[in-house]
Amino acid sequence: MHNSPFFDKHRTLNCGGRLLVLSDPKVMGILNITPDSFFDGGKYNSVNASLQRCEQLLTEGADIIDLGAYSTRPGAAVISEMEEIERVRTVLQEICRQFPQAIISIDTFRAEVARVAVNEGAALINDVSGGELDEKMFETVGLLKVPYILMHMRGTPDTMLQLTTYDDLLSEIIRYFYEKVARLRTLGVNDIVLDPGFGFAKTVEQNYKLMAHLDDFKIFDLPLLVGVSRKSMIYRLLQTDSQSALNGTSILNMVSLQQGANILRVHDVKEAVEVVKIFNALNNNY
Repeated sequence: MHNSPFFDKHRTLNCGGRLLVLSDPKVMGILNITPDSFFDGGKYNSVNASLQRCEQLLTEGADIIDLGAYSTRPGAAVISEMEEIERVRTVLQEICRQFPQAIISIDTFRAEVARVAVNEGAALINDVSGGELDEKMFETVGLLKVPYILMHMRGTPDTMLQLTTYDDLLSEIIRYFYEKVARLRTLGVNDIVLDPGFGFAKTVEQNYKLMAHLDDFKIFDLPLLVGVSRKSMIYRLLQTDSQSALNGTSILNMVSLQQGANILRVHDVKEAVEVVKIFNALNNNY
């Protein structure tokens, strides 16, 4: 199960001087301050609503809050860098004031947004584009000295669903990570988390192949983040919708942990924390 000899279970992420220890799996709660995200768009795009949501996520047991101001679902509205910065800055300042102990991740593919967010108190950068959509991102992460979540994607959120042809899905993703991890290392990035990018430039079938072979990524000896929460790989398979995909999400979260995931990125923190507790109980008796 999770007793991989390759991954150091005592690995830590340095989050703004606070150490996040990955000996037990961690839960990242999603806070979308967007009008058009696929599951909760528009629910939390006022400061008060986003603060209430942040408090709920922390109360339910989130270890990290992932703050995003730009939807990456296909067909989402394009917003300017300045608008994204303004959305992030206002909410982030209030979160850091009201919840000073919270570890905040900024979900952005723009280097300047990441820089502003870290200066305002964010401790990690979560980039869905793996540095592909802003050539300054890797260099910026190196200068900021913060953990970086490196995700696999092709194209842009608008074009990714047409870019699902691979000669060999797993080996191509592994090669992508090898090249990018090497470049990040040369720029002085110490803490790198890998995210295989479920749902990004992958068909439903490819997503399940990726899930079945998730432990292939242990060759990197890096923490692994999985984000499958309420995604189409669940609701298309089950012929339902995102509102009805919580049960499927919990099942895949457990599979992810058994395959070596260290961080679960979720909309539903309470349920994910329960999955982690059950996983830990199983693992302690393995």
